Amino acid sequence: MPHWKTHTSNTVHTNGKWLSVEDRTVETPTGTVIEHWPWIITPNYINVVAITETGRALIFRQGKYGFEGESLAPVGGYVEPGEEPLAAAKRELLEETGCVAAEWVHLGRFQVDPNRGVAWGDLFLAMGARRTAVRSADDLEEQELLEMTLDETRAALHAGRFKVLAWAANVALAVLHLHSAQ
Repeated sequence: MPHWKTHTSNTVHTNGKWLSVEDRTVETPTGTVIEHWPWIITPNYINVVAITETGRALIFRQGKYGFEGESLAPVGGYVEPGEEPLAAAKRELLEETGCVAAEWVHLGRFQVDPNRGVAWGDLFLAMGARRTAVRSADDLEEQELLEMTLDETRAALHAGRFKVLAWAANVALAVLHLHSAQ
């Protein structure tokens, strides 16, 4: 299948390592040239559903600037430049929960918006998580670390309590993986 082509790309806005916006001229597979195609670049990220040695999911209850109220969330964070997604996942799990995990499953790599860029997200399931250190998270939002049963986690997913698409997808894929492993 033919691919789109980028003819030009001009950066029109940057905000440190968090955001870059480009104005591109692109060509569709049928030859149509489109000027002023916006392209957004943000850091790639990871999310991790961590399951403890006792079979409980480590889930945060937290708020975010982008929505009112609170949401449930898995472990997550940005991939640092030069860092592999699995290394970022292990780092974030340790920082945010003080845990390491015995077994890691890569649930997939997904682009946030293939028409506008944004970022790639790698989703993981970490099993056999156990506390080895004190949490050292530097997150900006208030968060409470919960230990939820898998039934409670699945019910929260169905109830829409994971308000960010990547978080809901990570939990759904983890639940599917765990169900298929039984």
